[in-house]
Amino acid sequence: MTTTSCCAPTCCSDKPVSIKETVRSRYAAAVTEAVKGEGKSCCGDPVSSGLYDASQIATIPEEAILASFGCGNPTALAELKPGEIVLDLGAGGGIDVLLSARRVGPTGFAFGLDMTDEMLALAHENKQKSGLENVTFLKGEIESIPLPDNSVDVIVSNCVINLSADKDKVLREAKRVLRPGGRFAVSDVVTKEGIPAEIRESMLLWAGCIAGALTESDYAAKLSAAGFTDISVEPTRIYTTEDAKQFLGDAPGVGAGAVDGKIFSAFVRARA
Repeated sequence: MTTTSCCAPTCCSDKPVSIKETVRSRYAAAVTEAVKGEGKSCCGDPVSSGLYDASQIATIPEEAILASFGCGNPTALAELKPGEIVLDLGAGGGIDVLLSARRVGPTGFAFGLDMTDEMLALAHENKQKSGLENVTFLKGEIESIPLPDNSVDVIVSNCVINLSADKDKVLREAKRVLRPGGRFAVSDVVTKEGIPAEIRESMLLWAGCIAGALTESDYAAKLSAAGFTDISVEPTRIYTTEDAKQFLGDAPGVGAGAVDGKIFSAFVRARA
């Protein structure tokens, strides 16, 4: 059975749809297709392929791997230590939460936060299959994290913050729940300057991780405004025109050549 990518257009409606509603519905549909082995990542195949090595995948339920829509592997770069408390913003099917829980060990703990019921249901199933006990999945939004102040050592996230319409609030919340000196270590889609306005204004491409992506300078500025220090944005994979064709899909009026080399996955670090 052939399915439509979650980045492809859907039927039109006169009713305005918010960015949050668009993202929620696209990822709910994507996870349903992914666990059946159908469809592809909301962020597009060039972003989500080849992120985890065989030794990591071997420890994770297959359904968590199929429902991974990330653009990096933050758990491999976050330098997690035994005993730390980790929070994954936008946990999806739970792959990075489960990997984090293994890294911090039984004296540590991993929280996964997601707003999509379908994702959370799958994440709970994957937790049961993994046998891990130092894991909890929470329902909520990354703009309003349901955890106390100063309660987390490390925040990870995988291609999710770009999906928020209020990134300033996300980063303020991240700073609030991190303990002093805590680490912000996320993978995200980032852009260079000069992304065409029609891309930035496309609801379709927002759900596809492109329209809402921050520039390097904006990301650093927003982290600084939220109170973070030691900020760095490290490109991990720069996308070509061919890659961009898969990002953009059938979005009207957008040429892939206009974004050649201007979209990339990055590892974004900062300290609270």
